[in-house]
Amino acid sequence: MFDFALLAVAAFVAGLVDAVVGGGGLIQIPAMFAMFPREVPATLLGTNKLAAMFGTSVAAVKYSRRVTVAWSTAAPAALAAFALSFIGAWTVTRVPGDFVRSLLPLILMAVAVYTYKKKDLGAVHAPAHSGMKERLLAMGIGAAIGFYDGFFGPGTGSFLIFLFVRFFGFDFLSASAAAKIVNVACNISALIWFGYSGHLLWQLGLLMAVCQIAGSLVGTRLALKHGSGFVRKLFLVVVGLLIVKTAFDTFKRLGW
Repeated sequence: MFDFALLAVAAFVAGLVDAVVGGGGLIQIPAMFAMFPREVPATLLGTNKLAAMFGTSVAAVKYSRRVTVAWSTAAPAALAAFALSFIGAWTVTRVPGDFVRSLLPLILMAVAVYTYKKKDLGAVHAPAHSGMKERLLAMGIGAAIGFYDGFFGPGTGSFLIFLFVRFFGFDFLSASAAAKIVNVACNISALIWFGYSGHLLWQLGLLMAVCQIAGSLVGTRLALKHGSGFVRKLFLVVVGLLIVKTAFDTFKRLGW
């Protein structure tokens, strides 16, 4: 019972953080692996997707009511992410993801340094693309992040926010809103495969989903109340924690 209480708390905090800047998997996935060390990794990842889908969906609806979502960017990215997330989920049930995990700290470090140095990054919403160029770029980003999300997942929302800010000229709040749309598509797609292949703990996933929804409501409210500046600061904190966590996991795996 105590284990489930800890997972419920982890899911609430993950939902809160994920609603603002992504990265909820940083909290939820390690908690699940710690509580169920003998469970098949793909099953824990699938269960995480089930909980995250509910939390992210609630955040997406809340954002869409208060922030103008750039559907011309979000929709093509979501479609591509949906297709590739399924392939990523299929892949993770077939091959280990050690190589991707090893690269993650370096990629996150580059994202953090770039965001920190560019003080005005994401301060103003000034979309940089339109038409076919916008759609193709969105599909490329959606495909790459979608595959990563299905294959591994932690930091997906943070990566999406950074890419929408850096390459599309969005402010952090608008980027977070668009990222939620894409993230929902990723979660649904991956869930189709995880569910079909039996890699889901339904009761645990639904319990954590309730807690994720509660956290997501709180996180979305904070983001909408405090705006892009707040989102940027929390983004840097979460990415920093992701760097520490993924680097620690890599060193531990290598036996250092």
